Amino acid sequence: MESRCENCIIRQFNSLRAMSKEELKKVSDSKTTKKIKKGDPIFEEGDKLNGVYCVRDGVSKLSKLSANGKDQIVKLATKGEVIGQRSVIAEETTNLSAVAVNDMEVCFIPKESITHTLHKNPNFTLEVLRHMAHDLKEADDVIVNMSQKTVKQRIAEAILYLKNNFGEDEEGFLALTLSREDISNVVGTATESAIRIISEFKKKGLINASGKKIGIKNERKLIELAEGL
Repeated sequence: MESRCENCIIRQFNSLRAMSKEELKKVSDSKTTKKIKKGDPIFEEGDKLNGVYCVRDGVSKLSKLSANGKDQIVKLATKGEVIGQRSVIAEETTNLSAVAVNDMEVCFIPKESITHTLHKNPNFTLEVLRHMAHDLKEADDVIVNMSQKTVKQRIAEAILYLKNNFGEDEEGFLALTLSREDISNVVGTATESAIRIISEFKKKGLINASGKKIGIKNERKLIELAEGL
């Protein structure tokens, strides 16, 4: 049986928490839940979205295709996040694509439910603005990192980010496993460079690596490297 938005814990993490019981009931009646397999797209760059997606489970990478044909990952959207808001509110095609990093469950909320509440509920409008402002801040930070930090610093920072946001498994490896290509797309470098630097980190005893899996061995040294100390 599908979960009702009114009873869904996940809404506490996004702008839906500002909706009234009645508004949530309408959203719940109109939404559909979808399972997305690892590697499958939720939407692609240039799509016209008829609604937004609320992540119930799993992680999605939001990326933009650059002129040289390489993806730049700008965000990892996890449980509780709403994706596609900017496109729906601005009534523009999507400027990013969203692909499942692991198996996902998402709720699709039709555009009408969102726009109707935006007009009627100022608290909801404020919450949406807050979340979009946070996304803008994150985008600004990515731009600054790209221009001011070395690739080594950015890879060290990405590994620490994955630990701090997604945790570790029982073997001490990062719980969210990204491919070397995905890591290179997060930091904006060639896949070969990411492979070389991760191998160098392993030799220096900063990390463990087994296949795609990465575990942090010397967090203090990794933080110092990320901060350029």
